[in-house]
Amino acid sequence: MRAAYYEKNGTAREVLQLGEVETPRPRAGEVRVKLAVSGVNPSDVKSRAGTARKIAFPRVIPHSDGAGTIDLVGDGVAPSRIGERVWVWNGQWKRPFGTCAEYIVLPTAQAVALPADASFEAGACLGIPAMTAYHAVAISGAAQGTTVLIAGGAGAVGHYAIQFAKALGATVITTVSSDEKATVARAAGADHTIDYKRENVGDRVMEITGKGGVDAVIELDLTTNAKLIPATLRPKGTVVIYGTQAEATLPASWFLVNGITLRFMLVYELTQEEREAAVGAITRMLSDRRLINNVATMVPLSDIVAAHEMVEAGKAIGNILVSLA
Repeated sequence: MRAAYYEKNGTAREVLQLGEVETPRPRAGEVRVKLAVSGVNPSDVKSRAGTARKIAFPRVIPHSDGAGTIDLVGDGVAPSRIGERVWVWNGQWKRPFGTCAEYIVLPTAQAVALPADASFEAGACLGIPAMTAYHAVAISGAAQGTTVLIAGGAGAVGHYAIQFAKALGATVITTVSSDEKATVARAAGADHTIDYKRENVGDRVMEITGKGGVDAVIELDLTTNAKLIPATLRPKGTVVIYGTQAEATLPASWFLVNGITLRFMLVYELTQEEREAAVGAITRMLSDRRLINNVATMVPLSDIVAAHEMVEAGKAIGNILVSLA
């Protein structure tokens, strides 16, 4: 099969290769998916670069997210799954071979049925961004009558988080960095957008909430944004952190006095129950055609280097996908 892979850490241009590798076969309890689309996430490019973690295998086919059709099953898996359209999660988590290839073999639970009218492009967006967003919103306490501040509402995770929070009845405030991103966030359902480059985030949040502060903050970069929390969050509020750099300095005294709850999460390590809840919610919203999947661009496998560089540049609005068709 044709695949993109790397055998050492480095820049995309230095280490990413295209070539023929052995086509895998499923073992007991596994399915093989003929992939149509692979999703590229920030964690994928960080792993390739070696900034998130050093290469742990002689060869790595990158990417955890993707979508395609089951074409072969192992012992113990119902033959009826053959031909099923699916999206996959944790494709390359603690495994050498991810979704940037024509085929992937996974435990059957990691291949989730796609609703009939959901595209492979949509499916390739879900594994990391949508599951992160759902769980972050779920543990934030978002509900009817609550107000949630979501950092980076035009980003892949933030865009889904807006939708899940609105589905629970919460009022959503989100930060953006341009008018174009504000439009994307509002289309997802955000009630208020704040351009953090031109506006004082704390002042705007207090204006919107009548000086009460939000009930929860969903944070993509605690290292950068910790200093904003006292200006936006109410006493006894909750901060859900799904991203941070190596270290973060917290206003600990304010957190102590105000009884703030910090909830850290890593989407790769959800429990089975947490995973099932996320998959169920995503499937329902897809089936009801209520989930907007924001694709910035899709490139052919031959442009895998460009795909990684686009993710690293951080300028694209939406998910970067790679076509394997």
